Amino acid sequence: MNDSDKDISNGNTKKRQRRDKEGDGDGHAEKEADRKKGFKGILTSFLLLEEQEKQDHEESERASKEERLFFESNNKNKTEAMVEYYSNVQDYYVQADELEQTKGSKSRLMAGTVAAAAAAASASDGFEKIGKIDKRGSNSGGGVGGAAGHHRRLWVKDRSKAWWDECNSPDYPEEEFKKAFRMGRATFDLICEELNSVIAKEDTTLRNAIPVAQRVAVCLWRLATGDPLRLVSKRFGLGISTCHKLVLEVCSAIRTVLMPKYLLWPDENPLRKIKEEFESISGIPNVVGSLYTTHIPIIAPKISVAAYFNKRHTERNQKTSYSITVQGVVNPRGVFTDVCIGWPGSMPDDQVLEKSALYQRANGGLLKGVWIVGGSGYPLLDWVLVPYTHPNLTWPQNAFNEKIGEIQRVAKEAFGRLKGRWSCLQKRTEVKLQDLPVVLGACCVLHNICELRNEEMDPELRFELVDDEMVPEAPLRPLSTMKDRDAIAHNILHHGIGGTRFV
Repeated sequence: MNDSDKDISNGNTKKRQRRDKEGDGDGHAEKEADRKKGFKGILTSFLLLEEQEKQDHEESERASKEERLFFESNNKNKTEAMVEYYSNVQDYYVQADELEQTKGSKSRLMAGTVAAAAAAASASDGFEKIGKIDKRGSNSGGGVGGAAGHHRRLWVKDRSKAWWDECNSPDYPEEEFKKAFRMGRATFDLICEELNSVIAKEDTTLRNAIPVAQRVAVCLWRLATGDPLRLVSKRFGLGISTCHKLVLEVCSAIRTVLMPKYLLWPDENPLRKIKEEFESISGIPNVVGSLYTTHIPIIAPKISVAAYFNKRHTERNQKTSYSITVQGVVNPRGVFTDVCIGWPGSMPDDQVLEKSALYQRANGGLLKGVWIVGGSGYPLLDWVLVPYTHPNLTWPQNAFNEKIGEIQRVAKEAFGRLKGRWSCLQKRTEVKLQDLPVVLGACCVLHNICELRNEEMDPELRFELVDDEMVPEAPLRPLSTMKDRDAIAHNILHHGIGGTRFV
């Protein structure tokens, strides 16, 4: 092979090698592209799986929530049905006991049994006819006419009203009536007449309306005794829920209709008479009211429990106590002229005073030049006169405190009669916290009506009022007011010693 042939052969060999290299490069690129494409496919699959899993999870949660709501609703319905059933059973046995104690109970029970049997037979007959119609799948054969011919009757529980009918009788003894409702029949009739336009209801085709007198009697009995609604229901022959509704309705009507007439701040002429009477009691001029704050026990509320916790009563009674406050100003007869109701029991007397409308009116000038006498739990203000509380009192200061105590006793005794007359104020009540101010306000109005109409209270109902007073730690006492108090104390000393006035 000559040199030219060798050159040609070498050139071909190099070309083949170059082509082989280029082929290898193209194959590697194709493999790289396939590998990337495979990764993209896997990544896309993972994303799709994750999205599907997310949707499945959301769907599962939605189904679980719907199932939980269904079970909760079903459980609630079952609970309500069971409570209603047991309430009806309890009412039945209570009514059965009442019926056994009245005349002719056997005949009424027999009549009720016969009526129930007839109603059951009638209902069974109606169901039979309806079943026949369903089986035939048509309205033929007079089935519809038979079903329509059975008139549905409203079933009303037969409760005995014998006790109330006896009380409502004109022949019922006045003393017994007063013992039951804390007032005479004339006062009771006056309240019924005043409230008639607000609480009277009309008869319907289904049942007769409860008379106004019975509505008022239910409320007064509940306030006077503090008995549970179950016993009130048995006493008046009404449903428990009906009694609860009547109490709130009548109390609300008393607040709306009677409070503006019987619980109001006195005008100029009555105010002059009040000053004279208080001055005759104590020798202190320009006194227009005696101020006191009492506590009403309540069941521990579901919210703001600490605010209603009464530390003083808890320590004294060795039992956890919760309360709300009633602040009142009374005239010499023990009639309320101003009340502030509903502040939590943990608040001391001075804070309750600052929250009251009376405090706002006093700042507006209503009580300028006059005094309201309070206990040591209140601050000395230019319109609030309180006793000396520091140790080592002088003779004039002791004499002043004695006279202040006589005025304060008027308010304390008035609150004692309030709680004695309306026993619901002595113990924790079933009334909800938001409804309690209405009930307490009604009690104050009814107290005023009884006091103004000279309704004497049974001595057995006397209630010993025990409310701990807390002296303000650093009361703000205007210097001018302190001088006024010292001047009053000096005058008392020169007009009377040891509680005896010189005439």
